[in-house]
Amino acid sequence: MKLIIQLPCLNEEETLPQTIRDLPDEIPGIDKIETLIIDDGSTDRTVEVAKELGVNHIVRFTNNKGLAEAFMAGINASLNYGADIIVNTDGDNQYCGSDIPKLIEPILKGKADMVIGDRQVDKISHFSWLKKMLQKLGSWVVRQVSDTNIPDTTSGFRALSKEAALQIMVISKFTYTLDTIIQAGKKNLAIGHVPVRTNKKLRESRLFSSIPSYLKRSIITIFRIYTVYEPLKMFAYIGGIIFTFGMVISLRFLYFYIAGNGGGHVQSLIYAAVFFIIGFQVMVMGLIADLIGTNRRLVENILYRIRKYDTYKNKSKGSED
Repeated sequence: MKLIIQLPCLNEEETLPQTIRDLPDEIPGIDKIETLIIDDGSTDRTVEVAKELGVNHIVRFTNNKGLAEAFMAGINASLNYGADIIVNTDGDNQYCGSDIPKLIEPILKGKADMVIGDRQVDKISHFSWLKKMLQKLGSWVVRQVSDTNIPDTTSGFRALSKEAALQIMVISKFTYTLDTIIQAGKKNLAIGHVPVRTNKKLRESRLFSSIPSYLKRSIITIFRIYTVYEPLKMFAYIGGIIFTFGMVISLRFLYFYIAGNGGGHVQSLIYAAVFFIIGFQVMVMGLIADLIGTNRRLVENILYRIRKYDTYKNKSKGSED
């Protein structure tokens, strides 16, 4: 059983040594532990420091591509290197490496395909009251759209079984945290959570410049991913709201018509007709999107089989070598 711990990094030469030192060398049930760094276009000595620390594998981007692409590149590389379990953590030492055995335990016991580390945001001293509230609200929204019970959906400290890693494909260009949980829920993967600890903050987040910016991009990500997996529901909700506006306006006209003053409100009928037409068109778009979603599921199944075959081929090649 091989565990690969991946760390997406962007200019982490100062924090990387402490992060690597905190990772466990041995875990019961794991035969081999390897580390993998995804260098997301660093301009400092991150790669050199990683080599000095004895990191097993390094994936390098020539320029900054973002956290989502770095995460996915790490997943693909870990699968190619024969990982049975993949743990993702941050290069800024945000999470306690000693909690990794606890994080992978549900996977080792066959109880989960993906496990999310619950930071218990109320206990994080450097999080402001507003940030804690927004974290809880965001996690609640993701739980509703993903049909999961994950309390801390934005936690980057997570473990994936090989089977889960083969099925996950990050669509978002912003972050993988919300995307992967919604995907896991919609694909009926067994997803669990365990409480984990966090370390003292060593630097500010580079993922977003401000809370409003993070909120905007997170809302767009949730909306987009949910629409990909539930297009009929999403377009039906939107079309239904528009259709309801048309109904309200038409009832308003009917009220005035019965009262004998309908002639002065003919424009209401025009507005109602417009809303009815738009609402109907949106619902039809939902049906079309649902049909396209069927093709997407077929394509995902093909990609899953290709990735599974590639990992099997790489493992066979490694055994021969």
